[in-house]
Amino acid sequence: MRNLLTGRRISASRGIDQSQMPDQPVPDWKTVVEQIRAGEPPGEEDLYRNLATGARLFLQRRMGTQDVEDLVHDLFVIVVETIRRGDLREPDRLMGFVRTVLHRQLSLGISRMIQRRETSINLESAAGLTAAEPTPEQRAAAHQNATIMKQVLGKMRARDREVLSRFYLREESPERICAEMGLTETQFNLLKSRAKAKLTELVQRKLARN
Repeated sequence: MRNLLTGRRISASRGIDQSQMPDQPVPDWKTVVEQIRAGEPPGEEDLYRNLATGARLFLQRRMGTQDVEDLVHDLFVIVVETIRRGDLREPDRLMGFVRTVLHRQLSLGISRMIQRRETSINLESAAGLTAAEPTPEQRAAAHQNATIMKQVLGKMRARDREVLSRFYLREESPERICAEMGLTETQFNLLKSRAKAKLTELVQRKLARN
């Protein structure tokens, strides 16, 4: 089962390896920013199309494949939220801001890789030990988290819930989901990205209240 709460082409005039990307028209970034601020879907779709392939290539060439999807997802969410808050004061400099966040995501990804390797070494050194049974408290916490997840999913919009459930819980392929829900690949990735971010936010709020 995929992790539901973990978390997808940057095109710019300079700074990101454009020689590795297929040719495509460069959007008018000022228009894209204005559309995102107004909550118009075409703005987010244009941004996502230009982040998904380029950012993934940039990160994969430096990290391999580990954590890349989550990092690109986080990149998209950070950029969109910054625009919606009105913190991006110069729309023409959108790609400069994207590059800054992208390098931060790269640093974060490298830190995760180092931490994972250290954890792996510690686990290997303890491989001869018998794993302890979960304590009653741990079992209760796991049950509570599962209950919260179901409650939050039940309150989400039907379309968001369907995408998350089919992709993460049933592990259906993106191609099948797109065909049966009438989505393009970009629309699917964008819908999944927004739904996952919303799910994470709602779960964290509920856990904090509890």
